[in-house]
Amino acid sequence: MDYTEHNRQAWNHYVGKGDRWTVPVPDSEVEEARKGRWGILLTPSRKVPRDWFPELQGLEVLALASGGGQQGPILAAGGARVTVFDQSERQLGQDEEVAGRHGLSLRTVRGDMRDLSVFPDASFDLVFNPCSVVFIEEVGRVWRECHRVLRPGGVLMTGLINPLMYQLQNRDGSFVLAHSQPYSDLRSLPPEERDRLIREKEPLEFGHGWTAQIGGQLEAGFCLTHMYEDHWGGGHEMDGFFPPFMATRAVKTAWRPGPAKP
Repeated sequence: MDYTEHNRQAWNHYVGKGDRWTVPVPDSEVEEARKGRWGILLTPSRKVPRDWFPELQGLEVLALASGGGQQGPILAAGGARVTVFDQSERQLGQDEEVAGRHGLSLRTVRGDMRDLSVFPDASFDLVFNPCSVVFIEEVGRVWRECHRVLRPGGVLMTGLINPLMYQLQNRDGSFVLAHSQPYSDLRSLPPEERDRLIREKEPLEFGHGWTAQIGGQLEAGFCLTHMYEDHWGGGHEMDGFFPPFMATRAVKTAWRPGPAKP
C-alpha cells in the first residue's frame, strides 16, 4: 500500500478529531512570542533550550513536517520568515489560519519530507523538525535533503524516538521484547492489528535504529552539537522506565565523511 498517502489522510483525520498535535497555539502565546517570550517543542514535554536557536529576526526557517499551527506561528511571531512543509493539507490549514489572524510572515507548502526539491540549495538557516521521521521508512533521504537546503553553518533540530519504544510490548504489566529492529507497523504487526490501524485511520509508524537516526545525520554531513532526552510528560506506561524521546541539534558542515574504515 501507499503508506504516505494513508498517513496524509490519517493526519487530516487527526485534525478533525482535535489530536494534541493538530491544535493551534492560542492567541496569547503568539502575542507573547512577539515580545520575545516563547518556547516550542521538538518532543512531547521539554521545551527546546533557547540557546539552541540563532537570533530569530530575519531567519529563514523550514518547519519540516511541522504543520498544526504550533511551532511555525511562534517562530514567525518571534521574527523569523517561516515556511511550513507538511504532507497534510489540513495540518497546513491550521498554520494558515493562525498566520492570517495575526499577520505573520509564514507560508505553507504541501509535500513529502523525503523530497524537498521544491526548494533550491542553501535556502534556509534553520530546519525545525519535531518527531516525524517515525512516519517515513527512508529516513536517510530526509537528512540528505535537510543538508542540501540548509546554508553552510545552518542548524537542524529534530525530535527522535528511541527504537525500544517499538520493540517493547506490555504483557500483563511486564515489558517484553516483542519486535525486532527496525520496526514497521506494516511488517512487524500481525495482519489483524495492522488492518485495524488502517481501518481506524491511525498513522503508520516506523521505529528506526540510532544508526539511521543519528548516524544518518552524521553521514549526511552534519555535526551534532547538543542533545537531550524526554518523556511523554506523565501518564504513559513507559515514562517510569526510560525516556522514549531524544532531541538533537546539528550543524551543516563543509566536511563530508567518507566510507568507514575497518
